[in-house]
Order: sequence, then structure tokens, then C-alpha cells
Amino acid sequence: MAKSTYHHGDLRAALLAVAAEQIAAGGVDSVSLRELARRAGVSHAAPAHHFGDRRGLLTELAVEGFGLLADALAAAPDLRERAIAYVRFALAHPGHFEVMFRRDLLRPDDPRLADARARSGEYLRSGTASPPAALAAWSLVHGFASLWREGALAGSALATDSDPQALARLMVGAVRFE
Repeated sequence: MAKSTYHHGDLRAALLAVAAEQIAAGGVDSVSLRELARRAGVSHAAPAHHFGDRRGLLTELAVEGFGLLADALAAAPDLRERAIAYVRFALAHPGHFEVMFRRDLLRPDDPRLADARARSGEYLRSGTASPPAALAAWSLVHGFASLWREGALAGSALATDSDPQALARLMVGAVRFE
């Protein structure tokens, strides 16, 4: 986003979008407020004005990510489809996904983060018979999404399909969560 093209008035959203893109392309370590300002075409003080510091920026990105995840999970009709929606979210929003579960990067006491995390967690738990079953379901889909994103399944005999959603569907179908 060049400085001459920034004109829409929602700088906060633009900065979050640029941060998510940067994280997806270069990892979370590639993000600094100064680089974010440069990429967004704004003054170096603009990101600090909106987020305070890097931790504030990443916390906001995580809040946004958990909201997007909750919306994706809410649209799924049952637990198995929520599992696929989780994988789809992780692949579609890699910049968000990379920071959402990294408490070391976030402000863990932020109430908006806690609320957003709880909302998405409610959808992950619904449809399971017990907390251990919910933990197993989350671990399964989170682990799969992480392995796929990191390329660990490439060339693996376990990756019997090149489409991550189709493979996730096979994996989820092999497990009983209820």
C-alpha cells in the first residue's frame, strides 16, 4: 500500500491487514511498527498511536483472528464441519493464525482478547461430550492445520490427498469426538 493510495480513513484496519500480510509472508519476527508504517505508507508514529507497541498490535491481530475464527465456526452446522472450518480458517488467515495462540507475543490480560478467545472456544467445544473430547478435537485440527501450514506433510505417506480440506475431512471422519 503506497502512501499516495492511503485515503480510505480506516488506518487501524489497514495496519492490521498489512501486519497480517507481513506475518504470512515473513513470519511474526518480520513485523515491527516502523516497517508496518513504511509498508502502509504512513508516518512511523501512526501504528504506535493506534496500538501502543508491537505487543498491542499483535494482540489486536489476535482479537481480530479469534473473531474471524468464531464467525467461521458459527457457520458450520456440526462438529465435523467446524473442524474443517478451523482448518480452512488457518489456511486462509495465516498471519492471524500465527499469532493467535502465541501468548508470549500478546497482552494476555486484555479483556477483548479473553472474550474473543472464549467465543471461538465455545464453538470448538459444542458438539463434544466432554472437556477431554473437546481438547482432543481442537488438538487434532490445530495440529493438522499447523503441520499443513509448515509444510511438514509435503511428501509424507500420510498425506494421501493434496487438498488440505479433503485430507482434513478424511482425518476427521476417522475419529469419533462425541
